Amino acid sequence: MEQVILVNEQDKELGTMEKMQAHLEGKLHRAFSVFIFDTAGRLLLQKRALDKYHSAGLWTNTCCSHPRPGETTADAALRRLEEEMGMRCELKHIFSFVYKAGMENGLTEHEYDHIFFGSYSESPSINREEVSEWKYESLAAIAENMKAHPDQYTVWFKLVFERILEQRSNTH
Repeated sequence: MEQVILVNEQDKELGTMEKMQAHLEGKLHRAFSVFIFDTAGRLLLQKRALDKYHSAGLWTNTCCSHPRPGETTADAALRRLEEEMGMRCELKHIFSFVYKAGMENGLTEHEYDHIFFGSYSESPSINREEVSEWKYESLAAIAENMKAHPDQYTVWFKLVFERILEQRSNTH
């Protein structure tokens, strides 16, 4: 059974819990979200596989998951990027934020989410159990499409997207 790391609002570890139980109880736990940009500044999006336990078939950032007990968040981000997207690149921690959102099936995402940026311009080699589609898309096109079709995107991606735009404009 996969475990998540329970944390407080300062990201201090409080223990572990089985992943589905943490989502059923809405317990705050550590997570990460990876945003990969190509040389043209386009974001690599993934569409979650249709049989994911939540947010199936929705567009989201390049990769996201939870570190395992005893694993650093940075190492977990690198591991999952390779497992989900079949790619390796250097990642840089940009910021963290806490969010809580109700999901389908009575689940609650309550995460201390660490945001990482990286650069990669090749085609990923996706894991079909995790990802059904992928595309590189400009931030302007994503913003426009998200406004027109918000139901096509994951809740956490919609919550963090404005901050991603801010960070990208500050670094370019």
